[in-house]
Amino acid sequence: MTTVVVADDQPVICAGFAALLAAQPDLDVVGTAANGRELVSLVEQHRPDVALVDVRMPVLDGIEATRLITRDHDTRVLILTTFDLDAYVYDAIRAGASGFLLKDVTADRLVDGVRLVAEGSMLLGPAVSRRLVADFASRRTAPAPASPALDGLSPRETEVLHQLARGRSNAEIAAELFIATETVKSHVAEVLRKLGLRDRIQAVVFAYEQGLVQPGG
Repeated sequence: MTTVVVADDQPVICAGFAALLAAQPDLDVVGTAANGRELVSLVEQHRPDVALVDVRMPVLDGIEATRLITRDHDTRVLILTTFDLDAYVYDAIRAGASGFLLKDVTADRLVDGVRLVAEGSMLLGPAVSRRLVADFASRRTAPAPASPALDGLSPRETEVLHQLARGRSNAEIAAELFIATETVKSHVAEVLRKLGLRDRIQAVVFAYEQGLVQPGG
């Protein structure tokens, strides 16, 4: 059973998302919050697997709440945003969010998104991915100093990291590198472990900051 909390300052939306998720046999909604402070308290109390979080909330916004949650807990955060060009997308990723969904998402997509994030997958729509790459291109004047941890990656793991940075799924990586999907999963886990990264989104951030992948490359 995957435990979930939902945070949104619009009661109807919050209740709707919570009801949809609670109707799934494998999802358990353990609480809802109307602002970021309530959300952080809920996470501290229940330690859910996933927090579905609106960006714009009173008292404490979704970005700062995400930062506090991912700093202190293993809960994965799935951000809800009204616009795919939301100016907060980049900051939320840096705060530790594991993915994004637009608020007009279909019911099936929302449910699948929660499940995927709970499993450790990265969830970025194409438009958000393109904006993320553009943000890195505009904000970075030079690559960050090379991380010594890169030396610990095998050649194959380095290839997998490059593929992760392009937002590719395990199946797409497997096809590109002519290896089994289960082998890809193993390599991804090792990449994250060796680099001390939380999830695939952090791997994307790391790869671009290190200059391993160029926008459009």
